[in-house]
Amino acid sequence: MTGKLSVAVVGGGVGRGHIAAFKSMPDLFEVHAVCDIDMTRARELAETFGIPRVTTAIDELYCMDHVDVVDLCTPSYLHYRQTLAVLESGKHVICEKPIAGSLQQVDELIAAEAQSGKRVMPIFQYRFGHGLQKLKWLQDQGLTGHAYLTTSETAWRRGPDYYAVPWRGKWQTELGGALVTLSVHAHDVVTYILGPARSVAAHIATLVNPIETEDTVSVSLQMADGSLASLSVTTGSVQQISRQRFCFSNLTAESNLQPYANTSDEWTFTGDTPEKEKQIAAALERFAPLPEGHAGQFYHYSQALHSGQPFPVTLADARASFELITAIYYSARTRQTVELPIEAGHPLYAGWQPE
Repeated sequence: MTGKLSVAVVGGGVGRGHIAAFKSMPDLFEVHAVCDIDMTRARELAETFGIPRVTTAIDELYCMDHVDVVDLCTPSYLHYRQTLAVLESGKHVICEKPIAGSLQQVDELIAAEAQSGKRVMPIFQYRFGHGLQKLKWLQDQGLTGHAYLTTSETAWRRGPDYYAVPWRGKWQTELGGALVTLSVHAHDVVTYILGPARSVAAHIATLVNPIETEDTVSVSLQMADGSLASLSVTTGSVQQISRQRFCFSNLTAESNLQPYANTSDEWTFTGDTPEKEKQIAAALERFAPLPEGHAGQFYHYSQALHSGQPFPVTLADARASFELITAIYYSARTRQTVELPIEAGHPLYAGWQPE
């Protein structure tokens, strides 16, 4: 594929940020259409961003010959079937998290992608913050050493107004609680740097709001590389922060505390010795920043789609995220340590939502 990619964005809430990211790279993308069940919102987006086509029916996008990619920013419970429908229409798919509601559905999407000849990219935009990318750069240069301990905190605030949206806080429509729709990015950051977990021990609770799903989580991980990690999540923090801290043999890396931008600058990198400090500083001088967040992911997506190379985020990455989520729910419910990987035949393979 060559030339500028033509995109149709479905969903004008989260989709607004996607549209802005596409529009920030006019040499790579054009937004040809916007779709939302609220025509007033769709028209406002079209007027604001100069989008030529507006519709309230997603089916219309499937017939638009000019559209290369359909970007799904819809409620969680719609993602799986909409992704299948877009693939069947012969177009590429970008999809917000969670892309499905179970490991089984992700495996079905992997099979459908292979059969369709088109490609699917899940959204994990936090990977592309400059602070985290600097850590990845140092790791790729061989400067981090081996991991000891990683901590991840997602301490946010969500109240009744957030859950007034009808599909939120419910197993069948949001597909999970804070673990699935809020902290999923922070936990992806952990596995993005360290690789997969080997075992999971978890507790979950609903303490903050009167909802069906969990809003408080505490997890202990042993990673496949032998290191340990701790994940904590709450929607009841008066002071909102996100924090990632990686302790390696050669350095410690710590994020900023911005709740929704903690993978961006500034990060602190502390070397184990003065010599390590010099090596870190020299390496960071060679770091070449690219676009961040959604724009960063879309930039790499464009390069990969044109070249035929692997996407910056793949369905295999989504599967790894779902495997961790499945293990956390199963551990919390059974009060057992769960070993990974998780395959077909596991009690929660077809879904972690209670019956």
